[in-house]
Amino acid sequence: MASTDSRGDDLALLEAWQRGDERAGKRLVERHYTSVARFFINKDRNNAADLIQRTFLRLLEARARMRSDSNVRAFILGIARNVLYEHFRKLRRDGAALDFNARSVADLAPSPTTLIARERQSTLLLQALRQLPLELQMILELYYWEELSAREVAEILELKEGTARTRIRRARILLEREISKMAASPEIITSTITDLESWARRLREGLPQA
Repeated sequence: MASTDSRGDDLALLEAWQRGDERAGKRLVERHYTSVARFFINKDRNNAADLIQRTFLRLLEARARMRSDSNVRAFILGIARNVLYEHFRKLRRDGAALDFNARSVADLAPSPTTLIARERQSTLLLQALRQLPLELQMILELYYWEELSAREVAEILELKEGTARTRIRRARILLEREISKMAASPEIITSTITDLESWARRLREGLPQA
């Protein structure tokens, strides 16, 4: 979790960037690029580079909406969420509304570029995540990959903290069900779910960049 000092430093860099300091902007983007890339990589890798760029451009325009104690990384990931939703809505040719609490990435982007994971459990976890409703996939990734608190996850998804905690638990249950459908043996199911933090950490370190 980001310290108060690093949050203040991030805000200072963003303010300098808005005043035209390109070096400050470069430093800020470098600090948070990996988190934003990770956010998009298991959702629509083929368009990830464009979505990342859009996210940081939105950040540059959004400083007025941030508080002095804002977690910039969490704020950026909130922007990434909105960018992703807009992206999937634009892909809908029939103009129908999308319910991201019901539709999964597997529904919305059914032919992703294959993600390479070094371990069978990691591959299984990535595939299972894509089967969850998009909002629940994001909740697990923010909580485990990005190691954000339930309160920060709630802020990003515009929920009450208690609701976010409930959805984290629900998402874990649904993830276990998806892994159970895909796994070749009970041992893989057990090891993947019970050691989810460990798998998330390894995935965080090993996912390819956009």
